[in-house]
Amino acid sequence: MHTIDWLILIGYLVSSLLLGLWLARRNRDQSDYFVAGRSLKGWLAGASMAATTFSVDTPLYVAGLVGVRGLAGNWEWWSFGVAHVAMAVVFAPLWRRSGVLTDAAFTELRYGGATAAWLRGIKAFLFALPINCIGIGYAFLAMAKVSEALGLAPTPEARLTLLGIVGVLVLIYTAAGGLWAVVVTDMVQLVLALAGATAVAVAAVHAAGGMDALLASLRALERPELLSMVPWQVEGGRIRWLEGAGISVPTFTAYIALQWWSFRRSDGGGEFIQRLLATRNEREARVAGWVFLGVNYLLRSWPWILVALAAVVLLPDQTDWEQSYPLLAVRLLPPVALGLVVVSLVAAFMSTVSTAVNWGASYLTHDLYQRFMRPRASERELLLIAQLASVLLVVLGVITALLSNNIGTVFRLVIAIGTGPGVVLVLRWFWWRVNAAAELAAMVGGFLVGFATSVVPLLRIDDYGERLLVTTAVTGVVWIGVMVSTPPESAEVLEHFVRQVRPAGPGWRGWRQRTGVEPEETLLQLLTQLVSSCAVLFGALLGIGGFLLKLPLWGWGGLAVAVLGALALQQGRRLQGQLRGLLGQTPQG
Repeated sequence: MHTIDWLILIGYLVSSLLLGLWLARRNRDQSDYFVAGRSLKGWLAGASMAATTFSVDTPLYVAGLVGVRGLAGNWEWWSFGVAHVAMAVVFAPLWRRSGVLTDAAFTELRYGGATAAWLRGIKAFLFALPINCIGIGYAFLAMAKVSEALGLAPTPEARLTLLGIVGVLVLIYTAAGGLWAVVVTDMVQLVLALAGATAVAVAAVHAAGGMDALLASLRALERPELLSMVPWQVEGGRIRWLEGAGISVPTFTAYIALQWWSFRRSDGGGEFIQRLLATRNEREARVAGWVFLGVNYLLRSWPWILVALAAVVLLPDQTDWEQSYPLLAVRLLPPVALGLVVVSLVAAFMSTVSTAVNWGASYLTHDLYQRFMRPRASERELLLIAQLASVLLVVLGVITALLSNNIGTVFRLVIAIGTGPGVVLVLRWFWWRVNAAAELAAMVGGFLVGFATSVVPLLRIDDYGERLLVTTAVTGVVWIGVMVSTPPESAEVLEHFVRQVRPAGPGWRGWRQRTGVEPEETLLQLLTQLVSSCAVLFGALLGIGGFLLKLPLWGWGGLAVAVLGALALQQGRRLQGQLRGLLGQTPQG
């Protein structure tokens, strides 16, 4: 990097720090600190959600996937799009109506008694410390790889110093400013990150001779998985599985049919739920979900993938494909442009870490310290605890980073130890019989089985799909057995939940009759919206890729699916509006 690039980076870091400190004046209580006073516009909350997932590790992760497995490898994370669509159209308004401060606190709205309290405490601990610190750790790991590839810190000592400086800056503005500082800086960081990714993609494709030359070079490598949207090809009317994709039939099946609903984020996920809870109303919560879908899958996917494909051609001797992204940035970009890309990567890192720190601190403060240790603590005391918790999380995240050297491996471990409880998290919104004991059993069982099948030598299952299937099945047996052998929640708790959240589905019919409360939408309407919205998202995703990579069948096919999905969604909303009019109802929010 040149002097001007360093000046750009330093200027950005100082500006972020000052902005966070300036926003600290908004914090008067926990609601301000952890959910921004529930006053966020949907577009801002959605942009913050997208910035959170756009960490410095994600372009490296995608580069590694494409370099090793080809284009189809992206289904490892594309498959979560179904869960994210469900978050936007089904769960966003439910979460906003709940009015809780954290998803862990939701457990004592949905359930009651000592079991619910234990569930809340264990969930807060697991999410705040082991799971959250793994996330922070692999963000630091990715930043270390980037700093090495960019020449920012060529030695281990220099990398540790650089990470320490950036980590301290993130900690200061996050601890001082709370969610307001995180969200506002996220917006700036998202713009920078998208601009940086686009700049690297344009430079990489140009260096490869343009799109036509790049595609020709890729086809000449005789690696059909590189340009295949799925891990198979149809030849002579028969399906031929692409061995080079490194995705077995069980694994791909798990991606599409299992992973998205079995994972612990099946009804939103902690950081996303935090943003939904921070919006002004239910309508803004849904807007947040859709903004996230558009940015995360449609805007970001293809610049990353183009860089990864260009790297296969431009860096043929590369062994660590995760480093190809920053290496191309260094080789291809001139001064100033390189500085802006470096800033974009640092910004992506800071947005992820700041979110994880604030989110984790909300569990430690609200769900552990206040709930179990100091129920009558003052708001000033709680804000101090939140800041101390932030320091602890950053320190533990750095320690986690020092214990791993592969981003993709850590990503899959996070998924494995969080697989199993997802179906319970979905069912608790639509079936009264799910109780606290069942969710507790699913959460602990999924964590233990996922960890054992990923790490313990005698129990380890190497095939990713088979591991997820075993984890989900064993966890299912555990939680169902626990549920049928324990009593349901009390009538008082269930009636309060129905009045507060107004859940849909036949699983609550009896309780709606007792309370006289009707749902905002029927379960059939929600399922129709889910299917139509998935058609819009995945049709647009694959259609854009088809046109970019000059695969006309995918391009026009994806476009057709997206348009049909949009028309179905519009028609469904029109019919819903007419029904509301006949019943004399008005939409919430």
